[in-house]
Amino acid sequence: MAAPNQSASALFLREPELRRGMELLYFGNSHITRAIDRGLAEQGLGRAHHRALYFIARKPDLTVSDLLALLNITKQSLGRVLNELIERKLVDTRPGEKDRRQRLLKLTPEGAALESSLFDALRERLSAAYSRAGQEAVTGFWAVLEGLIPPDEMPRVEELRR
Repeated sequence: MAAPNQSASALFLREPELRRGMELLYFGNSHITRAIDRGLAEQGLGRAHHRALYFIARKPDLTVSDLLALLNITKQSLGRVLNELIERKLVDTRPGEKDRRQRLLKLTPEGAALESSLFDALRERLSAAYSRAGQEAVTGFWAVLEGLIPPDEMPRVEELRR
């Protein structure tokens, strides 16, 4: 396992260690999202579009209300994003089978191809970072990230893995 540039001190709950973790989260997120920004810009899309594409890809037939809860954005914002994705023929909708008022979301073949190409850019960065850190560090990283999610929201996260 490769060692990080700086290991956490035994006093990892002190402010300097917490601030370092926060800085690494900010910078890491900034760099990983930059990996897809070019592909999104070429399509005239933004990060909100990517988040919607990502979660719809992870869970085909996701309801609009479930996507709204996952993204934690306003109905109006999601409406704009979804309408654009539907107009561009990246996302299809259909009524729910049990509740016809529901709108189920699924990527079109074009939407799946775009989401896949965007994920490829993320995969390269994550794979390289995971490889450098090693399995134990990745497991620890996941544990920290899961610890940031309120317990009542964890079922939603776990649902994506099924």
